[in-house]
Amino acid sequence: MAIFSRVVIPLKITLIIFTITLIFSPSVISSASTPKKFKKIYAFGDSYTDTGNTHSATGPSSFNYVSNPPYGNTFFHHPTNRYSDGRLVIDFVAESLSLPFLPPYQDPKADKTYGVNFAVAGSTAIRHRFFVKNNITLNVTPQSLQTQLTWFNRFLESKGCVNSTTTPQQCEALFSDALFWVGEIGANDYAYSFASTVSPNTIQRLATRSFTGFLQALLNKGAKYVLVQGLPPTGCLTLSMYLAPDTDRDDMGCVGSANKHSILHNSIIQAKLDSFRKQFPQAVIVYADYWNAYSTVVRNANKYGFKEVFKSCCGAGGGNLNFDVFSTCGSPSASSCPDPSQYINWDGVHLTEAMYKTMASMFLNGTYCKPPFSYLLAKKQ
Repeated sequence: MAIFSRVVIPLKITLIIFTITLIFSPSVISSASTPKKFKKIYAFGDSYTDTGNTHSATGPSSFNYVSNPPYGNTFFHHPTNRYSDGRLVIDFVAESLSLPFLPPYQDPKADKTYGVNFAVAGSTAIRHRFFVKNNITLNVTPQSLQTQLTWFNRFLESKGCVNSTTTPQQCEALFSDALFWVGEIGANDYAYSFASTVSPNTIQRLATRSFTGFLQALLNKGAKYVLVQGLPPTGCLTLSMYLAPDTDRDDMGCVGSANKHSILHNSIIQAKLDSFRKQFPQAVIVYADYWNAYSTVVRNANKYGFKEVFKSCCGAGGGNLNFDVFSTCGSPSASSCPDPSQYINWDGVHLTEAMYKTMASMFLNGTYCKPPFSYLLAKKQ
């Protein structure tokens, strides 16, 4: 940014410059550029998308303080049970579509006129009973993607939508103007099975099968506009760096083995989406490439305004990672950095509002959706 000294710019010119900056800045998501074509959003996923279906007592292992400060401090100025210092990608999506933030399904008092968020922090693609059967005790979250589908079905029934045959009008009202946002899910499946007797290949096979089965169920019900997020490079998360040996690194400096799992997982999902596009030609199915968007920021952190790529903003222990699995963000012994916007990682696993905003901009306004998000908007009838 240029610094002007001893120069007085007329007010009119200043306003013009400010307006141009708002329109063309890559870090700003302008709702003016995306007409209000959707009346509601239905969101699914895990803690990267959850806007309050869990709290400290029900959250995933080691992250049991989401209801405590400093969670939420940047934007909301108080905890909202979002796993970040502020807004998530789904919040920026709602803002860009001129819709209110999505309420969590678990809040019975919330106004669900403009959509519902079914995502659950700690949720897995594979059913919870699989982890119980295999004695994988890290998974303390009983809700899986199947749970979210059950909740969605209950929501539909509460609005009078049984199916498109017996209650066509009621179902049409719930589906025709709805964006289905399927946030990333599956990372927990791999994380929970770390160092267990279950192989990553087994997790991959079961997780991708469950995920694609869930997507097919939504499409069979009548979902017309669907965006599916892939997995981010999970090997770049602070927790992965903390657990893996220093010898397990890729060319980004992240945990190579974890990133390989994410890449293959995403390739399987994308191949299935291609199949779904042929099977459901009436639907618009978009893939949001979380892996490449995130890795682009890691490789060009300064360009995107980040100074810390791997170090968590909120945590304990200092050093290169500032992470201690026994003293995670929100606990009495943890503390937050003064400026989260300079950090990619918030608490060791989840991202800062600044990073979520960057991801949202790359999905909505950039080249990291296939086909582009603008194509989905243009196809909206």
